Amino acid sequence: MNRIYYLSLCFLLFTSQLNAQQYGLFNTGTMFDGFENPAQKTFVLDYSRELASNFFIPTFSINAANRGNNDFIRLLASEGKYTAREVPLGTKKLNSITQNSNTYIATLKIFRSWKYQKEIGLSWQIRTDARMDYTNETLALLDTYRRFEESGLTDFDEAFNNKGLVQSYHQFSLSYRENYDKKLAFGVKLSLLSGISYNRLNITESNFSRQPDPAPDVSGDIAVKLSGYYKASFLKWDELKQKDVAPLFKNPGASITMGTTYTAKNGTFIMANIKDLGLIRWSSKSAVANFNRSVAISNPDTMSNKEVENKITDVVLLTAKRQGFFAPTNAKVDFMISKPFNRYTPSLVISKNIFYQGGDAAFVNRYNFGEFSLSAIPAYNFDGLFLFGAQALYKTPNFEFFLGSDNLFKTITQTNASTKQDATIGSGYNGISAYMGLGIKFGRTVEHPQNSSFMPGINDNEGSFFQRLFGRKSRR
Repeated sequence: MNRIYYLSLCFLLFTSQLNAQQYGLFNTGTMFDGFENPAQKTFVLDYSRELASNFFIPTFSINAANRGNNDFIRLLASEGKYTAREVPLGTKKLNSITQNSNTYIATLKIFRSWKYQKEIGLSWQIRTDARMDYTNETLALLDTYRRFEESGLTDFDEAFNNKGLVQSYHQFSLSYRENYDKKLAFGVKLSLLSGISYNRLNITESNFSRQPDPAPDVSGDIAVKLSGYYKASFLKWDELKQKDVAPLFKNPGASITMGTTYTAKNGTFIMANIKDLGLIRWSSKSAVANFNRSVAISNPDTMSNKEVENKITDVVLLTAKRQGFFAPTNAKVDFMISKPFNRYTPSLVISKNIFYQGGDAAFVNRYNFGEFSLSAIPAYNFDGLFLFGAQALYKTPNFEFFLGSDNLFKTITQTNASTKQDATIGSGYNGISAYMGLGIKFGRTVEHPQNSSFMPGINDNEGSFFQRLFGRKSRR
């Protein structure tokens, strides 16, 4: 367990995200779909109730993957063993580990008006986005610095050229959608953000060298050089406190999501979104370091490995200054096109990060069986990973439950290996993905005015917000 902790610490100090976004839920009319793609409607006239919520039962999703040194990571994850003896050094090869999670703690959707199908949504979610590109030498240092000497090499250029980002925050949102006309719809999601933690590192130049022993009983010096920058909401782990996880808006921010959908007469459905475009202002207690330093470690064999690690990380930590800074959220651009064929609905989804590396292309194959649907979702991640996802959805006008994975086979293999504590199970890159959620509608039925004596918005004189915005006269 300590090795896992130290590995995480080193990634944070020496340090994209797997972008899978539950594409199987796109164009399903679920609450999750309505909040993630704000132009999507979630209520059905004459069938749905006027309010929808998850009743504080979290809708969660998590995705993680590692590419490079697959056997090492598999041994660590499955059996908890940390050994970098077989990790090759001096290759200048970068490995990558990516993770994201998106958990809706509380949601509420309100049917506002039958005219223009107006809907208002309130939500509280917690997001984490992470990507770390790391070197083999970083893994070796966490095992033992003596691993460098055992390799037979004395000089390691670009030894710690790591880079990465870890950012997590609360997101409180107000969403609104309406039909512009019978084919076109628009939606917007405005969010207040409260940052939890932030770490970003980019080491552009580094070197590790071990001088030969000057005498049999005297150990040679270690020389390390690091150049780059580091930004973090905390400098050391002991600065993180439990209260920092609470949404106190010590690190405030804001973001916006805008979306539109178009449905043609032949059933072709097109959706486009700009998601989570925003900034967080990290407080003045944060740390910023621009470093370009070398350090010499004399007689390292008289020190513990942890002491050697500390000497190296101090190159970054002792350069840091306390100051605030702005950081963009992991904004994305989404595009989807779909057309139903009886029970079968194929969809093509393309998603690309705006500010950071990463993206996906997914082909969603959904098969409907009344209130049940099953989806098979092959996808290509722009980091060069192929994924296969699957999803099961049960949905009625007033209840929905879904369970799925964006990386099904890797998740099954990794879970099996961890359960049996057997690192020989599985091959290729390591990955895990799972998501699950539900929604319940309650209140009055949103019947059409011709079928009911009461209907939200039946006397709506406000007209269309987006038609007024675009200068078009609202039609009665």
